[in-house]
Amino acid sequence: MTDTIELKAPMPGVFYRRPDPDQEPFVEEGDHVEAGDTVAIVEVMKQFNDITASEAGTIQQFLVADEEDVEAGDPLVEIQPD
Repeated sequence: MTDTIELKAPMPGVFYRRPDPDQEPFVEEGDHVEAGDTVAIVEVMKQFNDITASEAGTIQQFLVADEEDVEAGDPLVEIQPD
């Protein structure tokens, strides 16, 4: 079995699982993603930075809650690669 991959915060900000408060999350745990798919965003001073899958795989778990403050380097999402 392959080790999981952690997607990390590129900068400090607020972690969001959805593009807008009234929209569905980008992905859910158990969803399959392709490399480059947006799985979340980190907002810094009204700038939204996509968190994208580094390779294809399955979302294992979110490591922080929606709307939680994060620091640069914090693990955000765990992916089981294909």
